[in-house]
Amino acid sequence: MSEFYEPMLYLSTPDHPNTMGVLAVLKEAVDGELLREVVEELRTRFPYFYVKAESRGNDLVPVPNALPMTVRDSWAPIRLNAEESNYHLAAWKYEGKRLAFEISHSLTDGAGVLPYFKSALYLYLSRRTGQSFDPTGFRLPGDDIPESETGNPFAGLNIDGAEEPLYRKETEKDFFRLNDGTESDARVTYIKLSEAQLMQYCRDFDGSPNAFLAVMLARAARRYDSASEKTVSVAIAIDHKAMLGNRDNYRMFANIVELDFPKSRPLDDLMKACTMARGQVMLQAQPENSLWAMKQRKLLYAKLEQMPLEMKLGVIAKSAGSPRWSISISYANSRTFGPLDPYIEELYMLAELGVSDIMCEIACLNHCFFLAVGQNFSSNQFVDAVLNELASVGIDYEVMGREPLRLCGLEAYSAMGGEEEGQRD
Repeated sequence: MSEFYEPMLYLSTPDHPNTMGVLAVLKEAVDGELLREVVEELRTRFPYFYVKAESRGNDLVPVPNALPMTVRDSWAPIRLNAEESNYHLAAWKYEGKRLAFEISHSLTDGAGVLPYFKSALYLYLSRRTGQSFDPTGFRLPGDDIPESETGNPFAGLNIDGAEEPLYRKETEKDFFRLNDGTESDARVTYIKLSEAQLMQYCRDFDGSPNAFLAVMLARAARRYDSASEKTVSVAIAIDHKAMLGNRDNYRMFANIVELDFPKSRPLDDLMKACTMARGQVMLQAQPENSLWAMKQRKLLYAKLEQMPLEMKLGVIAKSAGSPRWSISISYANSRTFGPLDPYIEELYMLAELGVSDIMCEIACLNHCFFLAVGQNFSSNQFVDAVLNELASVGIDYEVMGREPLRLCGLEAYSAMGGEEEGQRD
């Protein structure tokens, strides 16, 4: 029987691949062969990412995959868990000066991916530039892998004894939608902001980057459809592991706190709006809430253990990928790559759309915030409204690019077979 903290791989399906990624733009064109060497070398330090899914009883479990992780010189998406990805649940790609790592979000989260991505860039740039960088803070081949990284992330905590927290927010059911369900054209806009300028606004208006941008995006939603009376629901990602003291573990324990912006609540007063948003976050982002959430997950895991895998791959996975909020925001802690910073021009986190119409992924590097604003419809109207809101409060921005959101898809787990055939590199 699997432990409750192990990945729930069946929550990813072809209709909802649940893929996430990291994208960096370097100073020089990417050397594909060198990148392949680095990716394979990191297998010994990050073995938990070099896996394939295997059916065992009523569950899917990650097991070691001896085939190489693919590194392709194309931005065109491929399917994970398929021959074209060597049945891995992750893949690399590069094009010109940019490179990206994509992986099943059921396996890990931003906090788990960033150390791997940073280590890959450390090895790559060390060899590409001939520089000897300080290895402090990087996880490199030959290092010991600590138990905190791969073991039970909640060891020593009394999860079974967790008590229901004093404040638990009810999810808004009839929330504001930016997509009426007729479109499925996922796109992403890359935006660069000054870290110093945004943080000054946060200090002046009693906000945080998450809360401040939640207000900006909610105001943009009202600008996008001023006639709608529905509440704009914003989900802000949190990390239960970090809330409970473990920042090292690779497993996916990201969850959300929910902010509501009803039509009856004006957003013209920026300080008041940010204070209320930050207050909603602080009420929900507490250790007791995370401990309670883990107790509920443990109980759910025990129930799901008895459920046939076919049912998990069906109704359970479908419900997990259904829309639940207007907008989602995630801010992974990426403020510096240390000595590698001068060699990186841009950095973005990426995530598949599904649970919301808008996804705003935030990264920070070289004293800049980099926003990847994803949407599941083709019009630029909403993003332009966001840019207008930023300009209206005096925040300078630079649009770095717009393109289709092309993350890896997923081959159905029920179709697995012939893993050792058709090896690719």
